[in-house]
Amino acid sequence: MASVTVQLPHHRYEILIEPGSLQGLGERVRAVAPNGRCGWVADSAVHALYGKGVERSLVQAGYLPTSVVVESGEEAKSLATVQGIYGDFLDSHLERGSPVIALGGGITGDVTGFVAATYLRGVPFIQCPTTLLAMVDSSVGGKTGVNVPQGKNLVGAFYQPALVVADPLVLQSLPARELQCGLAECIKHAVIRDESLFGFISENLESILNLSAPEIVELVRRNVEIKSAVVVEDEKEHGVRAHLNFGHTFGHAIEATGGYGAIQHGEAVGLGMLAASRAAADFGLCTQDLSNDLGKLLAAVGLPTRADLPSNEVLREAMRH
Repeated sequence: MASVTVQLPHHRYEILIEPGSLQGLGERVRAVAPNGRCGWVADSAVHALYGKGVERSLVQAGYLPTSVVVESGEEAKSLATVQGIYGDFLDSHLERGSPVIALGGGITGDVTGFVAATYLRGVPFIQCPTTLLAMVDSSVGGKTGVNVPQGKNLVGAFYQPALVVADPLVLQSLPARELQCGLAECIKHAVIRDESLFGFISENLESILNLSAPEIVELVRRNVEIKSAVVVEDEKEHGVRAHLNFGHTFGHAIEATGGYGAIQHGEAVGLGMLAASRAAADFGLCTQDLSNDLGKLLAAVGLPTRADLPSNEVLREAMRH
């Protein structure tokens, strides 16, 4: 097991990285948010895989749980989904001390986190990420939100979790494409903060893609340490936290103009990192070798390094949001 502590001036929480930890979720939640009721949210695919076990664990820990199943995909990241969850929680009489748990990938975590931040003006929030991308990035740092027609993540809140429980065993159910998308965020962290992590990924790529437990736990731990250190330094993105957006300015524009879901988030970030590094090399801000090495590793992971995109004018307009 690995554990990373996030110590903010106003809040402290643990990120637990342990194979099999989902089985004991109920007791872990009760340790940080004891209450008679709890709510948890999962998309239909994750609920089918892990719903019975999570429900059993919560009941065994003394909770009366309310589960909400949302649709899979980017379309679920909407205010309509949020309103539906509010209704289910209100009908079940969840109170201000009732923990709310997100079981799923980044979309489920962002939506559920926004619900937790705003339901009764804030309830304890537990992140249980089930994708690599969510484990290393979106479950850490407190960004929550939904999409609107004008763009991605334009409505939301900074709201830190009370606990993050990352069980690497659940990654075995991921499609290869989802795993590759998570590795894009790992590579991003390596480029902005830790050259040795870039080497670790390159040297252990076969074991990582095969989900070898020691390498996956080490990969998640190192990435979480990078992400949490940046968040502690700049929680609300007034300075260095913007470094975490490497690849995202281009990437969000690529997602928005291509239609959310057509190009996966991690794929768009990979393309965005390539575009940003090449632009930086043209301006003399980094070496061309960095862009070349980045392209080679992205390709080795299985991520696209080229895509059919709209005109530069369309992309530039999308970047304004």
